[in-house]
Amino acid sequence: MFKLIEDLMRPPAGMDFDFSQPAGEAALAPADGVSWRVFANPVTLFIGGVTAVLLELAEPSVRTGVWDHSSFQRDPATRLRRTGFAAMMTVYGPRSAAEQLIARVVKMHGHVEGLTPGGVAYQANDPRLLDWVHATATFGFAEAYHRYAQRLSGTDKDAAFAEGQASSKLYGATGAPRSWAEWEALLTRTAPALEESDILSDFMRVMGAAPILPAPMRWLQRLLVRAAVHITPEPVRSLPQLRSRGLRVGEAALVRTLARLAGLLPLNDTPPAQAARRVAAPPSSSTQ
Repeated sequence: MFKLIEDLMRPPAGMDFDFSQPAGEAALAPADGVSWRVFANPVTLFIGGVTAVLLELAEPSVRTGVWDHSSFQRDPATRLRRTGFAAMMTVYGPRSAAEQLIARVVKMHGHVEGLTPGGVAYQANDPRLLDWVHATATFGFAEAYHRYAQRLSGTDKDAAFAEGQASSKLYGATGAPRSWAEWEALLTRTAPALEESDILSDFMRVMGAAPILPAPMRWLQRLLVRAAVHITPEPVRSLPQLRSRGLRVGEAALVRTLARLAGLLPLNDTPPAQAARRVAAPPSSSTQ
């Protein structure tokens, strides 16, 4: 079971990457920081990613850009793997490769623009929207880890946001929160604009039925999606499409058990393990 979830951390087909090279090169996030710990748990990584998307889909401009200009509806499994790979790269990848990947994403996003159903113009590279996307991702991953795997202190939660500053600025999120308090302030400012949408229902349906895990393990997939709804903050958690779709009685304990067991398993040859070998190795002559 854990092997199936762990596989979601690996690069998708055609995007193979060796995180163990080049020897000695640092990542955008510090190897001794909170992010390296949080992103190494495949169970909470999945949960946190879903929480982040729920928050993003509640914001009208982000929702339209994501739903109209991505492959999520056609091939959610591949889309999730691509998004996961980008997250792995920004946390564990060698800085040079992470910067190249982010530059490609920014260039691609430069062509993503349009109008929301309400007639509001949007651009994917709008710093305001990027601030929200990066903030919700950091919140989702950190909160999922905190609630289900291991408690994070207030200092740890602040560090999760601070450690994401290097990558967020490369993406163009010039005002992304630098601390938990700044995240809460952004959520308060954004809350009046967050709204219900049939797309939230579509997302929940896709996440419950998509072949992300094999059919016999689809119950686990749906459980982790409910765990994501459970930690989604208000006002989004109470939107009609999500109301009463969080964890059922007794399920939170099961999710915590799964997440804590996942944290005890060896990481094998996943990006976190490869990256740990890279930063521990002496720099090669070509990188000195």
